[in-house]
Amino acid sequence: MEQRWLGNRKVGAIGFGAMSFGGMFGPTDEATSLRCLDAAVDAGISHIDTANIYGMGLSEEIIGKWGRRDVHLATKCGIINGPPRAVRNDEAYIRKCLEESLRRLRREHVDLYYIHRRQPEIPIEDLAGTMGRLVQEGKIGGYGLSEVAPSTVRRAHAEHPLTAVQNEFSLWTRLPQLGLIQTCRELGVAFVAFSPLGRGMFGRDPLKRDFRAGIDFRDTNPRFVEPNFSANLAAIAPFRALCAERGWTVPGAALGWVLGQGEHIIPIPGTRLAAHLGDWNPPALKASDLEEIGDILPAGFAHGDRYGDHQMAFVERYC
Repeated sequence: MEQRWLGNRKVGAIGFGAMSFGGMFGPTDEATSLRCLDAAVDAGISHIDTANIYGMGLSEEIIGKWGRRDVHLATKCGIINGPPRAVRNDEAYIRKCLEESLRRLRREHVDLYYIHRRQPEIPIEDLAGTMGRLVQEGKIGGYGLSEVAPSTVRRAHAEHPLTAVQNEFSLWTRLPQLGLIQTCRELGVAFVAFSPLGRGMFGRDPLKRDFRAGIDFRDTNPRFVEPNFSANLAAIAPFRALCAERGWTVPGAALGWVLGQGEHIIPIPGTRLAAHLGDWNPPALKASDLEEIGDILPAGFAHGDRYGDHQMAFVERYC
């Protein structure tokens, strides 16, 4: 697999998002998750991304039991699941969460530690100072921010250099191209794209609307409710036809498009099933291919917002 820089280390250009191990998109079990992790490494993936709230620690526990030490590992803190949902970025809370995560991960150090959401009452310079102290103490290799604006990135990076910024980015979520991707490139910060396959919309087969009510948040997400859901399936159908014509898998082409938007971009698709990993191999897309895909699925094509209003809390808006 192609290698890209993540901080001071090169990792596979495609990483792995482990949110599904917490059962947030469908039933899973430990043995299935462990097989999936083994298959990911066999496929050349060397960066694994999780968080303390994925299954309320379950995802971290599974990765800890897996026990591999030769992968680059990231986890996150900052969201209090609630109800009501809240965020905390004070140093005492961050340190407490880190120790809990390290215990579940069975590590004394984590390569990359994200603040999952920013608490607006705490100056970003203070937060960056906290993360810088954790780096200096050897608890973390570097720090990252998630769902933040370019201005926040610049202020944090000036206080203590950022390793990575993680925001949603895919063919149907293009907001980071309005300043965030450019800012990360300018500063030498990796941009980690979560949900690069549109939460399953760019899977091998067209998605079916059989989400588990009260568990799978897509059940109430604007893009996945009718009439938006059917409109989005119809909008993506020509892209699926192009993939079939060229011999590309739909996930592979969607990841290839994301990779083609910048050499500092690392997408982290997720799955709970090892069988899906074979669909992720990106084809060698030429500039003309990227342009053609962009013509079929232009920026802003999606019907519905990527989050409902209740899901936008603590997501920084900048455009």
